[in-house]
Amino acid sequence: MSRPPPAGALGGSADEIETQFYEALQRADLDRLMSLWADDDEIVCVHPGGARVVGAGAIRASFAAIFANGAIPVQPEGVHRLQWHGGALHHLLERIEVVTSEGSQVAYVVASNVYVKTAQGWRIAAHHASPGLADGPSMLADAPSTLH
Repeated sequence: MSRPPPAGALGGSADEIETQFYEALQRADLDRLMSLWADDDEIVCVHPGGARVVGAGAIRASFAAIFANGAIPVQPEGVHRLQWHGGALHHLLERIEVVTSEGSQVAYVVASNVYVKTAQGWRIAAHHASPGLADGPSMLADAPSTLH
């Protein structure tokens, strides 16, 4: 299933695709969001606390279900980048602020985004998000590595 390239993607960068990804989440723009993914059967998404979702159709359905509750007020923070020829990995915090009856609440999600450079430009190959800790900004500090 070929998708049209996102605006500005040709000759763009993984950073530009990431910006467009978070803007699409903030606007609940499903078509825009899906245009950012690689045209590959093995693209993968893991939502916080969720199972692995593989393939464009399944990923689209998962985001459609999320967007049924509205846009996601998410802001990427503390992006660390690793880039190589034809690929990039960004790991970051996603800061999500919602207003509840008890006032404004902030939650953090730890995310990794993998980008590949295709004939159509940079595209998302994987998005993996895990629930973070309440004190998200402290997760940005360099901590000793723990092997698990």
